[in-house]
Amino acid sequence: MPIFEIDPDIRKAETLPADFYTDPAFFEISKEKIFARAWHFLGRADEIETLKPATILPGLLDEPVLIVKTSEWLSCLSNVCTHRGKILVEEPCQASLIRCRYHGRRFLLDGRCISMPEFEDVDGFPAESDNLAKLPFAVRAGFMFAGLDPVDAFRVFVDDAAERLASVETAGLRLTATRTYEVNAHWALYCENYLEGFHIPYVHHGLNEVVDYGSYTTETFRYSSIQTGFDEKGEVAARYLFVFPNMMFNFYPWGISVNVVRPIGPSKTEVDFLTYVRDESLLDVGAGADLHTVELEDEAVVESVQQGIRSRFYTHGRYSPTREQGTHHFHRLIAEFME
Repeated sequence: MPIFEIDPDIRKAETLPADFYTDPAFFEISKEKIFARAWHFLGRADEIETLKPATILPGLLDEPVLIVKTSEWLSCLSNVCTHRGKILVEEPCQASLIRCRYHGRRFLLDGRCISMPEFEDVDGFPAESDNLAKLPFAVRAGFMFAGLDPVDAFRVFVDDAAERLASVETAGLRLTATRTYEVNAHWALYCENYLEGFHIPYVHHGLNEVVDYGSYTTETFRYSSIQTGFDEKGEVAARYLFVFPNMMFNFYPWGISVNVVRPIGPSKTEVDFLTYVRDESLLDVGAGADLHTVELEDEAVVESVQQGIRSRFYTHGRYSPTREQGTHHFHRLIAEFME
């Protein structure tokens, strides 16, 4: 029997119960049920020389991985030596092979173990288990993604939405700023707030002057959704792509803001903001002009919700059929993954 059930008919559905956000047991279950079965953001491919260490979802999964780039391919390997578990590569570098600095075990760039000192008499060495694990890996529009044990291929997570974004220019993007925000709220509350424009007139007065609330749209796909905000002239002011469970790609005239939501605890979340700019002259124009102010406004309301859901008088809510399709879709995916 499913842990949670969200009616597919948004007009009848009730939201996730408050227990999902407040019970530490559900937070722990979500690590393996949701995040270990999804895809995760690893940056831009053009940032790699040969070897770059990374971590899949720091603060929750904390899986050390190694991005490998050659003239022919990109891949993602485990960054843990198969001998005694030491981290293999700790800083980005150029190299023709991978060597552990603990006992000298060596690997080819494809992860195959080829040698180790003092192992001449070890029966059956090297075996398949001595090779570095190769993780599911994908590159899309120059952005890299990896998963531990994703439920579907990356294309299934993003292709339907990507068709709607085919006209977005991704060439020439440069990472110009990174910032991490700490939010005293459950990770899902932060995502839910992102997934609806319903709150814009009430929370974001500055943004509301730029985005026409009446023409705001939401489209949902298998594992993703796209929200589109238009300006008063009917032109696209911004597009917001959400890839379940925690990746946000915000498309503005100046470039792309990537937000990665990282659960730290049942009531603590960190959100990484990565700013990829294509045209700096447009940074102070339109919906993408003052993202810091918008973020602080979002954090304030989400933290207030975190306090409110602990009330003994709150158990669940209902959805606006015209404004909360994204949140309803998100809740149904959580319920599906938590089975």
